[in-house]
Amino acid sequence: MAGRVSVNGLPAHVGQRVGPEDKIRANGKLVQLKFGLRAPRVLVYHKPEGEIVSKDDPEGRPSVFAKLPRLKSGRWISIGRLDFNSCGLLLFTNDGNLANRMMHPRYEIEREYAVRVLGEATPEMLERLRKGVELEDGLANFSLIVEAGGEGSNRWYRVVLSEGRNREVRRMFEAVGLMVSRLMRVRYGPVHLSPRLKRGQCRDLEPGEVQELLKLLPPEQKTHAPAGFGPFAEGYVDEDDVGGSRIDLAEK
Repeated sequence: MAGRVSVNGLPAHVGQRVGPEDKIRANGKLVQLKFGLRAPRVLVYHKPEGEIVSKDDPEGRPSVFAKLPRLKSGRWISIGRLDFNSCGLLLFTNDGNLANRMMHPRYEIEREYAVRVLGEATPEMLERLRKGVELEDGLANFSLIVEAGGEGSNRWYRVVLSEGRNREVRRMFEAVGLMVSRLMRVRYGPVHLSPRLKRGQCRDLEPGEVQELLKLLPPEQKTHAPAGFGPFAEGYVDEDDVGGSRIDLAEK
């Protein structure tokens, strides 16, 4: 009101919008303002078997959220889920847009798993899994399936999916007559599970790793939205949903 603040040589007024190209001075001195998007925070968590991806469980089972660091504001959103008996890579973020983008089936973000089955898949079984097997919710196929060792009745396979449906990996193997005895997610999009990250531990992604995730976002959505923002913030279920029941993504 005293005229001590100017924008591009003219007196500033309350409510005036400014951008990076504007010259703002206070008492005649140029003010250096920083404009930029606040990068979201992303955690990698190595989930062991025996934990549920929910804050509220009627059975009182251990929750993955109990292992995560506290946020000063906002809340953690899980990017995808793993069921109670599955383990491996879980991602969490405080950015609703990023979570939506990573899970939305339209964008076909790859999920990679190490799968141990009882029995050995025949070439015919592997071909069916590549071409597609009919499940109750439609046709499903692995974009990649390769043998990964094993002995006796236990055989390991490396599989890649580019969508997320409820317990999809297990149901696909069951469709060709094989029972999954262990399921471990080792990659989600560009993020791999490091062998140095022990079970039950988490780490923050480095700024460069977060930028790789942000590249997956459509340009108009590269904003730091509040947790739970967006059309898929609640009710969207990724593969291996807890117990096969739908749980709101935005934990209440």
